[in-house]
Amino acid sequence: MKKHCEDTLRQQALRKHLVQIVRDKGIKDERVLEAMMKVPRHCFMDNALDHIAYEDRAFPIAAGQTISQPYTVAYQTELLQLKPYEKVLEIGTGSVYQATILAELRAQVFTIERQKELFNEREKNYPFSGKYPMLKFFYGDGFKGLPTFAPFDKILVTAAAPYIPQPLVDQLKPGGYLVIPVDEGNAQRMKRITKNGDGSTSEEVFSLFHFVPMVEGKNSR
Repeated sequence: MKKHCEDTLRQQALRKHLVQIVRDKGIKDERVLEAMMKVPRHCFMDNALDHIAYEDRAFPIAAGQTISQPYTVAYQTELLQLKPYEKVLEIGTGSVYQATILAELRAQVFTIERQKELFNEREKNYPFSGKYPMLKFFYGDGFKGLPTFAPFDKILVTAAAPYIPQPLVDQLKPGGYLVIPVDEGNAQRMKRITKNGDGSTSEEVFSLFHFVPMVEGKNSR
């Protein structure tokens, strides 16, 4: 991640091409595509990766994590069906790229990271802190969510979950969505959990993806 990041005309052209690729793969929400056009992905990656930052694939970042494939980011964001000013909990800050897309869509974003190395770097070096004041960083166990700030309109999990954590369901507002990739062996099935008015849940099942594992507990390093 770059503390200060220049966005050149060349990078903007590459980003426009990337957005078209994502659109061609089936993303229909124009607000999501517009947000991806506005957020410079290369700013969340090492300088050495600038020349490939707008390829539609994941790349490694610190602490054994990845910056997600742009199509995956768009897919999960589209499933959230975000409305402006909704309160969103993101589990797995990672590179902050996904959280920034949510903030660009005018969500109030609470993002939690369990890798101390990543948390410290993101909080210190995030290049757009003045632009997105409604984006807040937290260090902790994503399986537990952020009960102090609950309930949330939407919850997004950006790591492979072995199961659907009940605390996250508990922290959803009635009518809210939890979008989460759940392990099915060698891949994860994207699911959208809707919390009903009586506290029960409904489940929708979508495509298979590949994510880094969601790990329980805090990492104190």
